[in-house]
Amino acid sequence: MTAPSARTGRPPLTEERKAEIRLEIARAAVDLFVEQGVAATTGEQIGQAVGVSARTVWRYFSSKESCVSPLFSAGIDLIADRLREWRPGHSLDQVFSPELATDHRLVAGPDRATLGALVRLTRTEPGLRAVWLQTYDEAEPVFARALAERAGLAADELRPTIQAAMFNAALRAAVEHYAWRSAEVRIDPETAEAELLATMRSALAVVEEGLT
Repeated sequence: MTAPSARTGRPPLTEERKAEIRLEIARAAVDLFVEQGVAATTGEQIGQAVGVSARTVWRYFSSKESCVSPLFSAGIDLIADRLREWRPGHSLDQVFSPELATDHRLVAGPDRATLGALVRLTRTEPGLRAVWLQTYDEAEPVFARALAERAGLAADELRPTIQAAMFNAALRAAVEHYAWRSAEVRIDPETAEAELLATMRSALAVVEEGLT
């Protein structure tokens, strides 16, 4: 009886490597979108920039606009962790303390100038706008669960749900404000991270003040 032949070919990719490929594709897509616009960018070009085929690009993403989703969603789990650690009696803006900028989950993304340019594109590119807003739709229940855990409540209770909605809206408004402002006022790349965090902290301070 003939023994079964050994399996040949490349070993399957690990989940870590798949995540790396997704991030590489995302970075390439951002650079191309910012440089030449979304309409002029093709899946083939994105793949060539990474060294993979267009077929590989479509294996990971359903559209060229969705290629940037890993960069939009970078940091969601990190921010949720910070919300869980947010101690009673401390200001909400401490969630975005300066040391947050050194966390590898945020550093892995594009530089802040490129991120700002990408967010500005969401104003004129409906496909990118849809991906941008979907990111925040997906983040909101994550933040609600974190706030519920912090308070010892069920995630579906009204209080953490409303808190997450306010936090999420403030976060998106802050990033967009930073993006629009960075187009009008030249921001030093070395201070861009601090500027973005400061904008987020200011937005959360407004949330704490409420509507009074």
